[in-house]
Amino acid sequence: MVHAFSSVICRPSLYGRHGSATAGPLCFVLEIQRFSVSSQLLSAIRQPAREAPESGIVEVVNVARGRSDLIPLWVGEGDLPTPTFICAAAEAALRAGETFYTYQRGLPELRQALAAYHGRVYERDFDPERFFVTGSGMHAIQIAVALVAGAGDEVLVPMPSWPNIAAAVGINGGRPVSVPLRFGASGWTLDVEQLAAAITPRTRAIFLNSPSNPTGWVADHATLASILALARKHGLWIISDEVYARFYYGEAGRAPSFHDLASDQDRIIYVNTFSKNWAMTGWRIGWLSAPAELGQVIENLIQYSNSGVATFAQRAALAALSAEGDAFLAEQIARADAGRQLVRDAVAALPGSRFAEPEGAFYLFFGLDGHPDSRRLAMDLVRDTGLGLAPGSAFGPAGEGFLRLCYARREAHLREGTRRLAEWLSH
Repeated sequence: MVHAFSSVICRPSLYGRHGSATAGPLCFVLEIQRFSVSSQLLSAIRQPAREAPESGIVEVVNVARGRSDLIPLWVGEGDLPTPTFICAAAEAALRAGETFYTYQRGLPELRQALAAYHGRVYERDFDPERFFVTGSGMHAIQIAVALVAGAGDEVLVPMPSWPNIAAAVGINGGRPVSVPLRFGASGWTLDVEQLAAAITPRTRAIFLNSPSNPTGWVADHATLASILALARKHGLWIISDEVYARFYYGEAGRAPSFHDLASDQDRIIYVNTFSKNWAMTGWRIGWLSAPAELGQVIENLIQYSNSGVATFAQRAALAALSAEGDAFLAEQIARADAGRQLVRDAVAALPGSRFAEPEGAFYLFFGLDGHPDSRRLAMDLVRDTGLGLAPGSAFGPAGEGFLRLCYARREAHLREGTRRLAEWLSH
């Protein structure tokens, strides 16, 4: 909370005659009143909204906005624009006058396409009634949280994790409970027994992001089975964030999933987005998959949040799920894998570096001996070299001491970025 100050450092008044630097009693009164009003306004809004955390990633980004020599490897997106065939579908929809309200759950043909897409990926049939189009993956997360957790409820979140996950729980009045992933010789691991020990009478859900942002950790089928058994035993919901499911570097072509193990009646809500797979971060369109019985409730939540996704964006998403979209996605994954190998080798050559080779997603989460304060390190790097990396502290206390580097970028940027890092460390 911002408090009213009983005294104010005097500064030139804007109200002095002819612009002179005077500072009379009016200066002090106005300053005190300004802080008092600010304090009153903040205290008058809901505590969960007031306490929503500032993004530690955006804080670093803001330091270097407008810098011409910037190598921006800090945010979770590639540098390829949305493919022309996807943009053309949106343009055609606009030209056809598809600018009116539409289905709250999403265009029927898009929901059918989502079911078919999942059928191809997971090699089984899916009911289109399970799928709901949302205004981004973040919107899907917000709806999922609103479905299962509210004031006083707890949601278990393995961390380090994307900060928006915990924030979505907190803004909804719930309490995110951190269950730290362990970093060791075998990389990042989740101790399911520790997860079980964190369950209390207030626990309502487990939020699992696999492949993980920022660590690149992937839950194997044994881990997923243990989590599913735990959820069934305690009557908990699982919110499964599978945004990076296709960015998986194993032989299967996609990450292990609860889709491989669960029934349609299990308490699982899947959240996803078109952003990563098809270079559509700016379009703000995603989807949610849940038991069909929840359909009317989910439709209501969509109605009362954004009243449905723009039709032209849904036409673009429909094009993304076509054969052309499959080909583009394959290129995206191959490009990310090449970037993964490049930065892995470059960072491994740095003295005192430590990291686990990412199994999925498109981030290298690494630490450097002698640099325990990740926020300070990220700030120093961007100011001194123009290299933008995300501080590990932005992903929760378990991420401190690490930096996140997005390698879904052009080769020249990755080479130049790691070169600048090595040069900076050598001085």
